[in-house]
Amino acid sequence: MSVIKFDGQLICDTCGSDNHFETNEDKTYVKCCACGREYFGGYNELLELNRTYIEERAKIEGEKIIKEKLKEIFKNLK
Repeated sequence: MSVIKFDGQLICDTCGSDNHFETNEDKTYVKCCACGREYFGGYNELLELNRTYIEERAKIEGEKIIKEKLKEIFKNLK
């Protein structure tokens, strides 16, 4: 089984912004530039707050891959 990576943006838990973050060098502190929310748990806190969003995206991407593979399989059966 292979691992498929997909890119996505983390979103601010307060304002929903997905591209306005400042971090320190080791990402132990993150600040949303759009609303000013500070994540003192850093990147890991932001990642945890985005868990549901990430899981939903993974499910959608997985379903797309399954549909593509099934189409390919049925096409080859003809």
